[in-house]
Amino acid sequence: MTKHHLFAAALAAATVLTTVAQAETVLRLDEVAVGELDPGKASDYADSILMFNVYDTLVLPKQGGPGHDPHLAASWDVDGTTYTFKLREGVSFQSGNPLTADDVVYSLERMQALGQGLSYLFGGVTAEAVDASTVKFSLEQPYAPFIASLVRLPIVDKALVEANKGDDEWGEAFLSGNAAGSGAYSVSSHNPQEETVMSKNDGYFLGVADVAPDTVRLRYGLEAATVRTLIAQGEHDIASQWLPPEVVKALANDGAQLLTESGTGGFYFKMNTTKAPLDDVNCRLALATAFDYGTAIQMIAINDDVSAGSSATGAIPVGMFGANGTDMAFSQDLAKAKDYLAACKYDPSEIDIEVSWIAEVPLEERFALLMQANFQQLGVKSHVKKLPWALFAEQVSNPENTPHISQLFVNAVTGDPDTLLYGMYHSTAAGTWQSPEYLNDAEVDQHLEEGRTAATDEARDAAYSKLNARLLEIAPTIYGFDRQSVFAASNRVKVPALSDPSKAFGLDGMGFSFRLMEMVE
Repeated sequence: MTKHHLFAAALAAATVLTTVAQAETVLRLDEVAVGELDPGKASDYADSILMFNVYDTLVLPKQGGPGHDPHLAASWDVDGTTYTFKLREGVSFQSGNPLTADDVVYSLERMQALGQGLSYLFGGVTAEAVDASTVKFSLEQPYAPFIASLVRLPIVDKALVEANKGDDEWGEAFLSGNAAGSGAYSVSSHNPQEETVMSKNDGYFLGVADVAPDTVRLRYGLEAATVRTLIAQGEHDIASQWLPPEVVKALANDGAQLLTESGTGGFYFKMNTTKAPLDDVNCRLALATAFDYGTAIQMIAINDDVSAGSSATGAIPVGMFGANGTDMAFSQDLAKAKDYLAACKYDPSEIDIEVSWIAEVPLEERFALLMQANFQQLGVKSHVKKLPWALFAEQVSNPENTPHISQLFVNAVTGDPDTLLYGMYHSTAAGTWQSPEYLNDAEVDQHLEEGRTAATDEARDAAYSKLNARLLEIAPTIYGFDRQSVFAASNRVKVPALSDPSKAFGLDGMGFSFRLMEMVE
């Protein structure tokens, strides 16, 4: 062989290697820390992205409409408070272990035993493996949204956890840094404060399209300026929903696409009803009526066509059971606010309201300053306090340490109003990040119970309508706006579930199912 031929062969080989290397596609996105990888503890948005890609559930929300489709389940039957599921055949975990009814039972019992995350969805539920492919759930009492709740029960590989748990009964240490799922993506590395790297699972039971990203890098806690620079330089693909509106607008003006997710939740200013002066309903009503809702909506507009929210009409977002119509949108009324304040038992001159905001969400500082200005119009002093998320979550576990006002985005974690409202307002749920109001109201509890046990949609709608009215009457919360998440993204990725309403899921975070995305180079 001549030197010329040797060179040509070497060049051809190098070209092949380069082509193979370039063929791998990488999706880069970010979210607020922390990324909780343990299915028994996951609850936040970043956690949801991990769960929906690394694990699977018995059912999935239908795309483009209400209801649920079978996923790991092939079918199910309902007999009163008993739900029997037949599992899909031939599904294996990423470890190679077969997925059986025993894994489903284990996943439920593990979540219940840990008592964290979204375990409250499964109180009073037991599960039995009838055979390897049949699992039966029994409920202590009727629970109308039970099927919806199953989208939050990731199925865990029992054998893998048992083999790696050591002295830890439920394998918490193992699952805090490792995955035990059957999902379309496996975890290559995980640091809950910095980054989770995921890779396509070639053995996924539904298959994963070639155009889906091969590798996903989910980074946590990036600054807005950093994200803007990375997207502009082509080094980032999807920004989190927490970017300030002007940054999203600037990115769109520079050519970024805007993805949206119309969720079942809202932005709330939650008032600690146990701490003076907010233990007085008239004081709470005064602050709620003084808030400038119109300016808040202007603050979240991206352009004439896209906004991060719409006007709230009550405690329940428009479109859900019990919601008020759009003709009842809130607006500021300072005269009425002053009347409420006059009826408050506390001296306004001695009031000083602590308004907190989450450090990882810069937009909240602006709302805090707007609120401070509104309260000043009312003649009420306030001060603004910045709290990192981890510190906030710790403080709200005690009412004495909980700020007067906490700002939170909250959504229905199953798409059903029960999982938006029960965790916020039922007296037994107080003391979580969702419920810094510490509300204890018998009428609210009654309507919440009716909403989750009523046998028909009409009865549920009536119960939630009464709940809505009661919450507006006692004002534990200032309802800022109904939320729509907006994500600035590069044009390297197509996300039908976040751009085409007919492909959208009625569940926050599900649009980030990486197997349904397409990378465009």
